[in-house]
Parts: sequence; C-alpha cells; structure tokens
Amino acid sequence: MKKTILMVIIAFTFVLKLNAQKVEFRQLENKAFGVGEKLTFDVKYGFVTAGIATMEIPKIKRISGRDSYYIAFKVNSVPSFDPFYKVRDSYITYLDTAGLFPWRFEQHIREGKFKKDFSAFFDQRKEKVKTSKGQYEINRYVNDIVSAFYYFRTLDYKDKEIGHTFILENFYQNKTYPLKVVYHGRETVSVEAGTFDCIMIEPVIEEGGLFKSEGTIVVWMTDDDLRMPVKVKTKILIGSIDAELTKYEGLKNPTLSLHKD
Repeated sequence: MKKTILMVIIAFTFVLKLNAQKVEFRQLENKAFGVGEKLTFDVKYGFVTAGIATMEIPKIKRISGRDSYYIAFKVNSVPSFDPFYKVRDSYITYLDTAGLFPWRFEQHIREGKFKKDFSAFFDQRKEKVKTSKGQYEINRYVNDIVSAFYYFRTLDYKDKEIGHTFILENFYQNKTYPLKVVYHGRETVSVEAGTFDCIMIEPVIEEGGLFKSEGTIVVWMTDDDLRMPVKVKTKILIGSIDAELTKYEGLKNPTLSLHKD
C-alpha cells in the first residue's frame, strides 16, 4: 500500500513538473522561405569576385522537442583569391518553424590566420542562453544574427514610410544587443540572377559577426512575399564589399518581382 501511494506521489510530481515546463510559444505566418531554398551569391571586392556565399535550408531538425529549420550560411573565398586572403566562414542556426526564433547558433570563422568559434544554445523556455563562456539571461525570442536575417524577411513592409525602424534583439558572445532594421524604400536591381523589384533595408547592429557597426550595410530583398535577398552592399573604410545573387532554387513560391524579358 505504501509503495502504491509513493508511486502515485512520484507520478503526480512528474506531471506537475512537465506542466510547469510547458510554454505557449508564439506562432508566426511565414510566406518567405522553407525547406529546400538555396541562394548563391558572388562576393565582390570592387570589380573582383573574391568569394562565393550560400544561404541554404536543407532540412528540418528536431531540437528541444520542436521542429526547426536547419539554416546554413557559408562564405568561401575563390581559389584565385586564397593566396591573398583565404576565407572559410560558416554560420548555422536552428530556427523554430512555428515561432521563427532560434534554439541553437554556431559560428566558425576562418579568415587568413584568424580563427574563431562560437556557439550558443537558446533555452527559450527558461529565458537563458548557454555558451562556452557561461550562462546568461535573455528575453524570450531573442535572435542570433542569422535567425534575425530570416525573421526580418517575414516582416510587413507594406505602407511603411521611408525611415521606419523595426527593433529586434540580438545575442552574441555574452550580451544582448539592439538590432535595428531601417526601411529605405524601393528600387529595381539587376544582378546575374535577373532583374528584380526590391525593397531596401539597413540592419544596424553593434556586434554579431555578420552586420557590424564598423561600416554600413544595405540589403535589397524582392518586393513580394518571399523577401528573397538579391544584393547586399557593405561600405567599409577601404571601399565596399558587394554580394549579388547569381542563382536561386527551391523557393517556397515563385518570385513575383522578377522582370521577365
């Protein structure tokens, strides 16, 4: 009898703990991207093609009991540029498919002799993030820089005035930083992949390894539901670095912003 009562108490306690861990996460509509999307860019320094970048969603993975997009962003210098400055950078994020927030982020930087690795696990239930350097408090739905990029592809820019600013949060290293996304209007852009009607945005962030405060960055995205990035221009002290779309595949829907000849 005592054993039966003890088992009931243990089972009841276990159920209470499970219920305490349940969190009702947000659910956001996503018409912009899905599994199978792969975008390829030429990275140019001036008139020289210095590298190739890819942004890809090859699969969905289960993490923390949730389905997540496995997103990989890679930048490699081309062989002819390797003797001058070899680059092998990669970023990975696990983006919740329903709520569009990250569960895990990895950064692996290989630039010349410089090497850096960073990873973070976002416990969105407990509002904490764990890294190799420690554990930190966060607000729920805080982003890493790659998840933020995909998230602001889903924002509503319709009827926004030039200069309108969206405010997000980005965690990197050991701190949460504000991430501003400024809307700069519309423009038609021609790249190797085609000519597209685009909206222009400017991400402004203090840290994160992708959009840094040392220069300014403008992103052109298709003016349709996909918000597919077409061109990125980064102004730095010694010139500018451009990334231009050369190929796209596996889009969630056909792009309506492409000019057809």
